[in-house]
Amino acid sequence: MEVADLLLVERCKQDDIEAYEALVDRYRNKILNYVARYSGSTADAEDLTQEVFIKAYLAIKKFRGQCSFQTWLFQIASNVCVDRFRRVRRDRVAYSLDEPVSTEDGEVEREIPDWSGDPESVAESRELQALVQKTLMTLSDKLRAVIVMHDLEGLRYEEIAEVLQIPIGTVKSRLFNARVELRNRLRSYVEGRA
Repeated sequence: MEVADLLLVERCKQDDIEAYEALVDRYRNKILNYVARYSGSTADAEDLTQEVFIKAYLAIKKFRGQCSFQTWLFQIASNVCVDRFRRVRRDRVAYSLDEPVSTEDGEVEREIPDWSGDPESVAESRELQALVQKTLMTLSDKLRAVIVMHDLEGLRYEEIAEVLQIPIGTVKSRLFNARVELRNRLRSYVEGRA
């Protein structure tokens, strides 16, 4: 665990609100990006992120430091997302990878910049991005969580294993299966373009 996080957590356990605000500032964008990608909805992401930080605040005195604060926060975020989708099964709106996403610096960037400038290429790229996100939302919660954490959020196998409380081998297996499913479901699109 980072020493800075450890010190802030200890201050939080003593009811130091400023310390908790510092932790929220440090991790807000990471959690927001994760829940937006997991849920497929930027509108839901704000509410889910707020719920994550409320739950973390209420449980921080139980945090024992057996994993990093970031890992613990991702565990809470994963549970909040899964709980939300178990409670409310509704039509999911595809999250566009072209939508602006906040970075840790608070800046706005595009996930996949289009350097071609060719309108046809731009349209095809957007179509593919929307299709990939829509297809990603059809994966089971278990597969989607692993692929979002690894391929989109850049978490290591070990971190994902801690977040989901599963063995590293299971993380690798789920990631493999998620990629196979995505490839199979997108095959007709890719073959139609060849």
